[in-house]
Amino acid sequence: MGSGKTAVGRHLARMFKLPFYDSDVDIEKRTGVDIPFIFEKEGEPGFRQRESETLDRLTQMSGIVLATGGGVVISPDNRRWLAERGTVVYLKTSIQQQLNRTRHGRHRPLLNDTDPEARLRLLMGQRAALYEEIADVTVNTDERKAQQVAQEIHASIRQASGE
Repeated sequence: MGSGKTAVGRHLARMFKLPFYDSDVDIEKRTGVDIPFIFEKEGEPGFRQRESETLDRLTQMSGIVLATGGGVVISPDNRRWLAERGTVVYLKTSIQQQLNRTRHGRHRPLLNDTDPEARLRLLMGQRAALYEEIADVTVNTDERKAQQVAQEIHASIRQASGE
C-alpha cells in the first residue's frame, strides 16, 4: 500500500509499449462500485474473492503490465498465478514512506478506523516474505519518483531477457 504500484505500472507500460491494467480499477469497473463500498458490504473476504477472480483472468492475458492490490499475495493461488504467468516486481517501501503516501487518502479500507502505522506494520509483517517469495525483481521506492523506479525495473527486465 502506497508503494506506487499504479504510477510505476503506468510508466512501465509506456516504456514497454504494452497495455496497462490495474486489478482494483478492473474490479470497480466490473462491479460498478468502488473498493471501499465492496469492503463495507462484503467485508475483506468478499473483496479478496473478487480480487482472486480478477487476478486469474488478467494474468491469463499476455503482453500486459498489471498493478495489483497490496494484499493479493495473501492467497497461495494468487501467488502461484503471478509467479507462473509473468514477471513479478516487488516495490519495497518503508512504513514511513507508506504513511506519507497514504495519509490523505480515504479510499484505503484497511486503514480506516485504525492506527495507520500499526496496521501498516502488521500488514508488512504478514506480507513481506510473501512478496519476496515470488518477486523476480525487487526495487526500493523510498524517496523516489515513479519514473525513476520504472526506469530501474525496465533496465532490470531488459537485462534479464538479454536485450
